[in-house]
Amino acid sequence: MHYHINHSLTYRYDRPVLLEPHTLRLRPRSDHWQTVHSFQLTCDPVPHSMGHNVDLDGNNTSRLWFVEPAQTMYLNIDSQVQTHCTNPFAYTLEPWALHFPIDYPSSLQAMLQPYLTDTYLTDNGGKGKSHPEVAELAERVSHATHYNPALFVTELNQQIYHHCHYQPRDTGEPMLPGITWKHKFGSCRDFAVLFMATCRAVGLAARFVSGYQEGDVNSDRYDLHAWSEVYLPGAGWRGYDPTHGLAVSDRHIALAASPNPRYTSPLSGGFRGGQSVGMEYQVTIQPIPG
Repeated sequence: MHYHINHSLTYRYDRPVLLEPHTLRLRPRSDHWQTVHSFQLTCDPVPHSMGHNVDLDGNNTSRLWFVEPAQTMYLNIDSQVQTHCTNPFAYTLEPWALHFPIDYPSSLQAMLQPYLTDTYLTDNGGKGKSHPEVAELAERVSHATHYNPALFVTELNQQIYHHCHYQPRDTGEPMLPGITWKHKFGSCRDFAVLFMATCRAVGLAARFVSGYQEGDVNSDRYDLHAWSEVYLPGAGWRGYDPTHGLAVSDRHIALAASPNPRYTSPLSGGFRGGQSVGMEYQVTIQPIPG
């Protein structure tokens, strides 16, 4: 699929403020799964300087520095992206990863450690154990799928999709996963964190992904979307979208991935000298014929 995406954000303040350095994570990834054909960033006020980087997870980031005070900050991102994955199940697991708990080679275990630990996802800021609701869900799905990793992630995706009610929430941190599963409702980022926590509970590495999803092509209302990627030995990172009950293929466009959702935020940065009075955004996603 080939998409034209336009994403604008407007931040308003009660008086001119001094904008601290901001980090932007709205340039789509360009890899085996998708190709960025064009990308244009417009910002008002114009940054004094701008730097572009690639972070630890391979995400494209832009760092913006400002000098002059401003009462509004407007950003517009215009990109064209082509997605390539038409069959998300075209893989073969490593022979040693057909059942869990997986006995990872020590070198791989070390590299995956940030995606296996529950620092963000536990009930006490990483100092406690995983939520009992998550542990129960993990054990139930594990038993039903005979501890097969590929079957586990597929069934878990369906469990969250069928049992949890979607409620949009534009701002705020994701809810803790035990709360989401206990009350059976949440936003896409809540479902993504629940999926991550349940995978980690059985020793499967997982990370949070921010991006876009095609949705209803006749709709004029789009938002940022969130899903999860799980690392399956032999298959690499594979996306699962529990909000829609889908294995991620060519209808999703990834922006950023991280073991902690906070580091996929589309824009992060502070300001001094006033108060925020609101944020507005608009997203359009248009398939390009051909």
